Amino acid sequence: MYRVFEALDELVTIVEEARGVPMTSGCVVPRGDVLELLDEIRDAIPGELDDAQDVLDHRDDVVNKAAQQAEHSITSSRAEAEQTVTEAREEADRLLAEARARAERMVADAEAEAERIAAAARHEYEDAVGRAESEADRMIQAGRASYERSVDEGRAEQARMVDQTEVVRAAHSESARVVDAANQEAGRLRSECDAYVDSKLGEFEDLLGRTLRTVGKGRAQLRGRGGPSHDTVFDYAEEEPAGPRPTRHRGGY
Repeated sequence: MYRVFEALDELVTIVEEARGVPMTSGCVVPRGDVLELLDEIRDAIPGELDDAQDVLDHRDDVVNKAAQQAEHSITSSRAEAEQTVTEAREEADRLLAEARARAERMVADAEAEAERIAAAARHEYEDAVGRAESEADRMIQAGRASYERSVDEGRAEQARMVDQTEVVRAAHSESARVVDAANQEAGRLRSECDAYVDSKLGEFEDLLGRTLRTVGKGRAQLRGRGGPSHDTVFDYAEEEPAGPRPTRHRGGY
């Protein structure tokens, strides 16, 4: 490349030192020297300039091809991005569906457990009530039998001692006392049975309240992660205040 500049300098020197043509601005230069320098310049020019000229000649084609490649890359990237977003949405929907199904299974299990506990408590209550009623009937029967025995004994004693009115009154008083005592004992047993059943039902009610509150919290957390849901929202009863539960007695006792 240096020889190109050197040959150009020599050409300038030849033109500057050339003999001028009178009455014109031309000059006479040695043709052989000039042609030789021009050949050297042409041979010294690197091939990259020719390649660069080819690139300049075809720059429009190169630019169009680059634009097409860029457009193709953008289209491919956009399609890939849309596919990625679609797959992410499908995965999110799948996870949300699994979470909802799991929550529904938990609620169903809790409801089934609550039903089982309620059935067990109901059976225990009915069993306790049946035992209490059987015991009360037995006590009443025993009281009646004692009363009848007392009445029979009193009548026999009355027949034997017709003139002894004090003995007769005492027998009647004793028989009435035995009947009252039997009725009071039956009432006491029934009251104790009712109190026991009421306490068991209170414990079961507390257990159900805690279970329902736990299920409600779990569903609230699921709704917080999955966003607003149009599922049915259950309203659970507020927690009862702490303290002794009032004893409910059956009517008449």
